[in-house]
Amino acid sequence: MKELLRVENLCVFAGDTPLVEPVSFSLKAGERLTLLGQTGSGKSLLMQAIMGTLPKELRSQGVMEVAGQVFNLGAMTASMHKARVKLWGVQVSALPQEPWTALDPLMPAQTQLSETLRWVGGYGGKDAHSEAAARLTRLGLKGAEGKRVDQLSGGMAQRVAIACAMAGGASILLADEPTKGLDVSRRDQVISDLREQTQDGVLITITHDVDVARQLPGRMMVIQQGCVLETGDVESIINAPQHPFTQALIDASPASWTKEARDTVDTSPVLSVKDLTIARGGKPLQRDLNFEVHAGEVLGVVGDSGCGKSTLGDTLLGMLTPESGRIERHVTAASHQWLKLYQDPVASVPSSVSLRTLLDDVLRRHAIAPDDVPPLMQQLELTEEVLTRTADGVSGGELQRFCMLRALLMKPVCLFADEPTSRLDPITAKKVSAMLVTAAQKQRCAVILVSHDPDLIDHRCDRVIRLSAL
Repeated sequence: MKELLRVENLCVFAGDTPLVEPVSFSLKAGERLTLLGQTGSGKSLLMQAIMGTLPKELRSQGVMEVAGQVFNLGAMTASMHKARVKLWGVQVSALPQEPWTALDPLMPAQTQLSETLRWVGGYGGKDAHSEAAARLTRLGLKGAEGKRVDQLSGGMAQRVAIACAMAGGASILLADEPTKGLDVSRRDQVISDLREQTQDGVLITITHDVDVARQLPGRMMVIQQGCVLETGDVESIINAPQHPFTQALIDASPASWTKEARDTVDTSPVLSVKDLTIARGGKPLQRDLNFEVHAGEVLGVVGDSGCGKSTLGDTLLGMLTPESGRIERHVTAASHQWLKLYQDPVASVPSSVSLRTLLDDVLRRHAIAPDDVPPLMQQLELTEEVLTRTADGVSGGELQRFCMLRALLMKPVCLFADEPTSRLDPITAKKVSAMLVTAAQKQRCAVILVSHDPDLIDHRCDRVIRLSAL
C-alpha cells in the first residue's frame, strides 16, 4: 500500500526544554494510529507539529513526508511553509481539541459547513448547501443549522467542528479528542464517521478515553510526559499492557471508582429552584424543574448533549432570564462567589498574556494571599512552568485545571462546574473530581457538577438530576 505519512525523530521544544521526545512512525492508506495518554503529555503538541500549527513560542525538529513532499521541520523556509499550507484540508486536515478555535464565531453552522464543502470539498453551491444540512442532521443537529458556535452547547459545537474537518475529504485526518463533551451515543456515531471517512486514508486520533481507543483498531502509542512508553496493536496494549502507567490509565475509568463516605450535608439550602423553565434562543429546553442545593453538597446533573445542562447553569447564575419559575439565593455573598466553571476554557481565558499574569490579576483583584496558591496547584498537578505560557500554549486539560485553580481560590459559595473533567484523562479526572468534592466540604461550597458520564456522577455526587431533551 502507498505510504501517506512518514515521521522521523519529530520532537517539540519550549526554548531548550524538550516537551515531546523524538517520535517516529509511518502510516499507509487504511491505517490508524491512536495516541493515548494523560492530559498535558504532549499528544496535542505532536499533532500540531505534524500539522504545522504549533504556538509561536514552541519549535519542532525532525523530518516529515506528506503525500510525497518532504519537510525538514527544523529548517523550514517560507516557501516550504507555503507548500505545507497548500496541503491543509486537501491532503491533511486537523480537528482541534477546542471547537471555539476551529469555528468562525460569527458564521451559522450550516453556512460554515456549506462553505467548507464548497471551497475545500469541491461541491457546487446548491449541492454544498443541501449536503451541509444532511450532514448536520446525521450528527443530530437538525434545528441548529442557523446557530453560531456561541449559541450551541459544547457537544453540539464539537460535532459542527468534526463535520467541517471531514468536509474536504483529506486523506490524512488528525483528530484531537474528537469525542470530548459527547454523550455515549454521539461518541459512537462520531467514531463510526471517522472510521468511514478514513477507510482509504490515514487517521491519527488523540484521546485519553480507553473506550474510544477500543473502537479504533490499529496501532497505538502510549505517551507520558512527552515520551512514548509502549507501542503496538490497540487490542494487545489494552488487554495486556506492558507499562504500569498504561495499566493505571485503563484502571482509572469512572466505572471502577469507589464512592467514598461523605460527611452529613448541611440541611440549609444555598439555592432553591421552584417550577423553573429554562430556554436558549427562545427554545424551551427544560420545564418545571424543582430542587435545592445545600452548603457542602455536590449535586449531579447528567443528560445528553443539547438537553440544557449549560443553560441551567447560566440561568441559575443570572446570565440568562428564566422563562418562568423562581430561583432563590439563601446566602449573602459577593457576586464573584457565585461562579461557573466553563466547559470550554478557551472561552473564559484570553491568550494575549501568560497564565501567570491572569492568576496574579485574580490575586490582586480579590485580595487573595499568594500562599493559598501552591497547595492548590499541587493538588491540581499544575507546574510553575505551565504558568509561563499563554492559553494557546497549553493543553485543554491544563487550561481547565488552571480555571479550576482560579475558581477555587475565590472560595465560591456556589460553583456550577460544567463538564470540568471532559478534557482530563481518567487518572487526572479521578483526582480532580475528588478534589472538587473535598473543596466543597471544606469551604461549605455548593457544587453543581455536570457530566455526560453517569458513572462519574454516581460516584462523586450526593444527589443526581437526570435531564432528558424535550
